[in-house]
Amino acid sequence: MGLAIVVFFLVFPFVYAAGNYDYIMHICIVGFFYAILASSWSMLAGSAGQFSFGHMAFMGLGAYTTALFCHYLFISPEPTGICTEFSLGGSYLVIKNPIGVTSTTLTQDCLAQALEKWDGAVEVTRMPVWLGIMLGTLVGGVFGLLIGLLVLRLRAAYLALFTLGFSEILRATISAEIQITRGQAGIELPSLFENGITIAGHVFSKTDKIPPYFVMFFLLLGCLAILYWLSRSRFGLFVRALREDQDAAAALGVNITRYKIMVFVITSMMAALAGAVQAHYVTIITPNNLMILQMSLVVAMAVIAGVENFVAAAIGAILIEFALEMLRTSFTIGDIVIDMSIWRLVFFGMVLMLTLRFARNGLLPPLIDYFTRAHVAAETVAGRATRDDAVSTATGERS
Repeated sequence: MGLAIVVFFLVFPFVYAAGNYDYIMHICIVGFFYAILASSWSMLAGSAGQFSFGHMAFMGLGAYTTALFCHYLFISPEPTGICTEFSLGGSYLVIKNPIGVTSTTLTQDCLAQALEKWDGAVEVTRMPVWLGIMLGTLVGGVFGLLIGLLVLRLRAAYLALFTLGFSEILRATISAEIQITRGQAGIELPSLFENGITIAGHVFSKTDKIPPYFVMFFLLLGCLAILYWLSRSRFGLFVRALREDQDAAAALGVNITRYKIMVFVITSMMAALAGAVQAHYVTIITPNNLMILQMSLVVAMAVIAGVENFVAAAIGAILIEFALEMLRTSFTIGDIVIDMSIWRLVFFGMVLMLTLRFARNGLLPPLIDYFTRAHVAAETVAGRATRDDAVSTATGERS
């Protein structure tokens, strides 16, 4: 089943040819993004029992780190004499001055002044996008470690409350620091492939959907592979032991604080990595991406799909993203117009409540078990029949 799903998404961009191609590809990319967040949060909450509201905050840390890195840092072969700059061999690291959202004239942007003075004679280069993404992932891990060291020694609801407060403080800080982050106006980023990319002789522009589609898809597969490996290792066994009974795990010699911090850092880095790549895909990041509503969406995706199964959470996130987009279409009943752009969230909330009431382990795990274990049941029945036949034959021969 898993291989069939992977093959489907691998060939989909090349066989789908409807007029809404770009729109469907965009939904797929966003679905992969939410799948990374939902699956990593499922590992944290479902397997380790650590309920956190900070996943979107770590996503934002990754996104804003790479955004600030690519927005303010440049490489120049010549010194500007105006900006803050450092010599790097034969080149210069130029740090552009922050000018907020209202000051955009050449007299206030030091790099723009230098470029005007050079009049095209000197070419300034942005910092590499992939370096910014790696830096954003690292920052997410550092903050995950700091929060883990501060909070994960405690129990009960302290982690949930602390990460909720951290998320809101981070969003308020980004909104307030207009001079640096541009506040609610958002900060622009270069595309994943700003200068385009050539693959197998085919040239893709920076706006083509296929390159970011496969980047996000393979990123999802990589995260799922890491989560699967961890879940099948001794690490996964210890993490599940923490969820079931921390005192019993500690009595057996498990360093509960260490493993709680480790799983928190790993999932935080995954969220930051997904946020950094997604930010370069949409080419803008705003504080609204860190709202608690977005975190609630990730939690709901994981819960509806199956919070204790990170594969189910990933598949469910993609399906739910498609469902939410398809439900945007309004319809009319008599003289009444039903605006589904609003009611679709009500429908989504009803599905969440019904899932919590009647299927607490999620909707997808039973289906996954059916497809992955059906052959086991058939082989067991066949084996028993073979043994019964052998016993009957042996009994008949003795008699």
